[in-house]
Amino acid sequence: MQAITYKDYGSPSVLTLSEVSRPQPARDEVLIRVAAASVNPIDARLRSGEMRWMLPGGFTRIPGYDVAGVIEEVGKECSFQPGNRVLAFLDHMYGGGYAEYAVCSSSSVVSIPDEMSFEEASALPLAGSTALQSLRDYGHLKSGDRVLINGASGGVGAFAVQIAVARGAKVTAVASGKHEEFVRSLGATNFIDYTKEEFSKSHRQWELIFDAAGKSSFANVKDVLSDKGHFVSTEPSLRGLVMSLMTWPFDKQANVMLAQSREKDLKELVRLWSAGQLKVTIEETFPLSEAAKAHHRIENDSFCGKLVLNA
Repeated sequence: MQAITYKDYGSPSVLTLSEVSRPQPARDEVLIRVAAASVNPIDARLRSGEMRWMLPGGFTRIPGYDVAGVIEEVGKECSFQPGNRVLAFLDHMYGGGYAEYAVCSSSSVVSIPDEMSFEEASALPLAGSTALQSLRDYGHLKSGDRVLINGASGGVGAFAVQIAVARGAKVTAVASGKHEEFVRSLGATNFIDYTKEEFSKSHRQWELIFDAAGKSSFANVKDVLSDKGHFVSTEPSLRGLVMSLMTWPFDKQANVMLAQSREKDLKELVRLWSAGQLKVTIEETFPLSEAAKAHHRIENDSFCGKLVLNA
C-alpha cells in the first residue's frame, strides 16, 4: 500500500509517499480501507521531534491518529463486518493514519451514518475526544457554568465551543478578531480578541478555562478562575504536569490532558453530529501525497477548523 512515512525528525519535507506492507489485523482489530485522515497539530509536533520525550524512537513512522473509511477485514473477535462505514481514533502508539489502510482495535472504532462524509468523520476522533474529555472529565463541566475556551477557532477549540453549548454552558471564545463571526456561529456568547485583550487580566471570572491552544498556564489564569474553578490545558509539558499535582488538594485545580481513544466517546461525538449540535468545519483537503503541504499549513497558518487528507 501507499503511505506517508518519515525516517527521522525534521521539517515537513521529511514526509514522503512510500510503498509499505499492508498491515494485518489481530484477533481484536479491524483493517480499515482509509478514505480520509485528518491532520492534527500533534502530528506535526511528533514529526518535528518537539515531543520526542513522550514517544522516542520508533522509525520508520506513519503519522496520523484519525481515519474514516470502510472495514476491509476483521479479526476473529470483532463484531464489525466488511463494508461497514466507520471512523476510528487509532490506538497504536505512533499512529498509522496517513495511509491507504490502517489497523485499529475494534473498541476504538464506531459506525457512522450514511449522511456523514468520510472527510467530516475523519475530523472528529482525536480533536473531538480532546474537547469532550477536557470539558467533561477534567473540567467537570456543569450546565450553567461560565466557560472560557482559548484557541476557540481551531480544530479542538471549535468542537469545545459546541460541546460546551450543548451541555448548557455560557461560552466565552478567545481567538483572533478575524475569527469572531465563526466562533459566534458555533454558539459562543462572548468573544475576546487575544490580539487586543489579555483574558487573564479580565475583571470577569469563569468556572472552567480550557486552553485548547496550549498557550497559557495556571499561574496566568488563576485570578480569573472562580472558586473551585478548573483550568485544563492540552500542553503536555513537565511544568504542566507538576502544576496538576501541586493544585490537586486545592479548590482551584489545573489539569494537563491527553485524549484517550474510547468507544463511548466516539459514539457521543457521532450522536452530537447527528443531532445537529456538532458541526465539522473543514478548512482544506489535500491528496495523501501532499501531506507535507498540510503540515506546513498547520504549523504556519491561522484558520478555522480542520485539515483533511484524502487517501
